[in-house]
Amino acid sequence: MNMVNFKGQPVLPIGLGTWHMGDEPSQRSTEIKALRSGIQSGTEQGTLAIDTAEMYGEGRSETLVGEAIQPVERQKLYLISKVYPWNASEALLPKSLDASLDRLGVDYLDLYLLHWTGNVPLAETVLAMQRAQKAGKIRHWGVSNFDTSDMQELWQVPDGNQCVTNEVLYNLGSRGIEYNLVPWLQAHQLPLIAYSPVAQGDSLGNDLTADPLLNEIAAAHHVSVFQLLLAWVIRNGETLAIPQSSSSDHVQANLAAAKLELSSDEWQLIQEKYPTPTKKQPLDVL
Repeated sequence: MNMVNFKGQPVLPIGLGTWHMGDEPSQRSTEIKALRSGIQSGTEQGTLAIDTAEMYGEGRSETLVGEAIQPVERQKLYLISKVYPWNASEALLPKSLDASLDRLGVDYLDLYLLHWTGNVPLAETVLAMQRAQKAGKIRHWGVSNFDTSDMQELWQVPDGNQCVTNEVLYNLGSRGIEYNLVPWLQAHQLPLIAYSPVAQGDSLGNDLTADPLLNEIAAAHHVSVFQLLLAWVIRNGETLAIPQSSSSDHVQANLAAAKLELSSDEWQLIQEKYPTPTKKQPLDVL
């Protein structure tokens, strides 16, 4: 299993996404059980990433994650959260960060992301991120939903090149980032974080789970199509996938997908059916 390297910190290639978790009080115990199930099995294999954001349920997701991780050794987790663009200023970012830390019940984040581009100048956001890092409240910072031009702009501001990752939508049905964003990240040695790696449970219109080819390959390896989709996303060893699930069984299946190995012929068949884009496409976002 290839680990994904975040500035010297190896992280398991499949982590736990938490978008929409914490929204329904009736699901709270089930969701915490699912997270703890993933945490237990994941941390036995290495450092496990958990991805959340102040946006998710306006803090409810962070509060849920905070409860789920209480019994866990902090250093076994790679905690990621995100700041709203309008809170990413010198004055407001420290307040948002402290609120996130409080909800999570931790002293620091491993990674803090600007959730998407906004009206606060990038130079100001970078300055606030750098200050948070020097204060020990975050280990590193990065961005989310940045296209290639956004990354190029970021690299032009002071300390913009201290960014360590970009989190974007990426799955077999959405390969647009491979045209020039992924090559740009690779050229700058930045790992990618892929959200919606199984296309929101295959609800984005590609009907991947109905594809005979994907079903045939999945069946040959005794896995589900969803596990195959996850294995595809992390295939280059430089991508962290963060699928979300409120089911313990699904969480276990997701994490197990990191061990799936396909033959070169199988990879080629998938490539022929779902080819790499040959022209620039708009950045897919949810």
